[in-house]
Amino acid sequence: MIEQIKKLIAEGENQKVEFKKAKNDFPNDAFQTICAFLNADGGTLILGVENDGTIIGVNPSSIDKIKTKFVTSINNSEIINPIIYLDINEIKIEDKIILYVIVPNASNVYRFKSRIYKRNHESDVDITNIREEVARLYLLTDNSYSENQIFPFLPIEELRLDLIAKVKKIAKINNVNNDWNDLDTKEFLRRNKLYRRNYTTNQEGVTLAGVLLFGTDEQIASVAPSFKFELAKCVDNPERYDDRITLQTNLLDCLEQASAFIEKHLPSPFYLEGTQRIDLRNNIFREIIANMLVHKEYSGAEPTKLIIKKNEIIAENSNRPHIRGLITLENTENFSKNPNIVRIFRAMGYVEDFGTGIPKLFKYCSAYTGFAPIIKDENIFSITLPHEFFSTTIASEQVKKNRVQEKGSKIQDRVQDRVQDRVQEEILILCKTPKSLKEIMGNFKYKSVDKFRKNYINVLLQDGRLERTQTDKPTSKNQKYIAKNNEG
Repeated sequence: MIEQIKKLIAEGENQKVEFKKAKNDFPNDAFQTICAFLNADGGTLILGVENDGTIIGVNPSSIDKIKTKFVTSINNSEIINPIIYLDINEIKIEDKIILYVIVPNASNVYRFKSRIYKRNHESDVDITNIREEVARLYLLTDNSYSENQIFPFLPIEELRLDLIAKVKKIAKINNVNNDWNDLDTKEFLRRNKLYRRNYTTNQEGVTLAGVLLFGTDEQIASVAPSFKFELAKCVDNPERYDDRITLQTNLLDCLEQASAFIEKHLPSPFYLEGTQRIDLRNNIFREIIANMLVHKEYSGAEPTKLIIKKNEIIAENSNRPHIRGLITLENTENFSKNPNIVRIFRAMGYVEDFGTGIPKLFKYCSAYTGFAPIIKDENIFSITLPHEFFSTTIASEQVKKNRVQEKGSKIQDRVQDRVQDRVQEEILILCKTPKSLKEIMGNFKYKSVDKFRKNYINVLLQDGRLERTQTDKPTSKNQKYIAKNNEG
């Protein structure tokens, strides 16, 4: 333990380390620090050290007095409430006696003399009268998710049933084994934990997650009045916005409208990964926007923001920290902060697991902007993408080059669209009578069954121009396909 304490002293005071002189007594403000540690990420209180890290030690004749005061006070609910059981430990460094207290991250909200303190960098901040911070603190110490809040008086039939039908349809296309189409609306919501019962209060109803995903704009404004997604571009005049929109609608439409805003204002350079063209812009920002929506802490008052600036793009979100600090490739973990919202987005193909999406983000951002993203998991989650799209002549030339390449790629896309249209028309002609997938592919020079199914069969099924002969057994080996309305 001596080496660990030496290392902490060498690194200096920070979010999780505090020094106190405490030469002859246990300082009263050290209890304030303990309270702040308990209400944050925990930490280590070290006695006998100056603020600058100079080791002065504790007076040996005062050690018993200091320990007695600590133990007596820490067990007094008028000083620290609720009572917490902590040890004060003794070690010797450089022939000087050091006392230290290891404070855990607690599961309650703690008070020091009726005041609430929280650690912020090297300071103990009194947040007692800051209502929003106190609410956030209670939330962080609660093991439940705010997305599970129940609204018992919201009738299911007043939700956006068209959105539910859309999700079911796309989920089926993405996974033929998905059975959501077989469920009525209430069963679908209950299966995905978007309709729940609280067995303590006996309340039952649609959850906050259910409303955010499938509610009307009016319903969302009622249950989550602080939810806003602000997108802006401020490049030409940093003091004002070149363009700006504020979204206050369901999460699925938010994703589409936010993506459209990005497509409007940022270039899409031509990029090959092996032999496959990758749309860097859409891959990056689809991931960022979707993750901002599914991992947002919806009890927070801060709006979700995505701002395009001259030299950087910043995305910010109210957040319930998990890692706390910089997110890197080394510390990335798969952790869903709103698992029920994530489940729907994942079924739609909009998000990947956090543990796989972040490495892709690092990879594609470096290719897109030339810089790695800066990702911080704090009370405000943020992603910063440095770039040079608008800042220099070279950058301007690159943007122009990207636009030329984008124009060329659009021409290629149009050619590809015509090829796909022709193949689809031939498939529909072939399927005037039922045909198996093998029989259909026999007429075309495609080797990949999965790609053929995804690019043609699934598209025609989704458009309603093709249907399965065995609708109740989509994966049957005897499955065949027939064109709908072939008489017309």
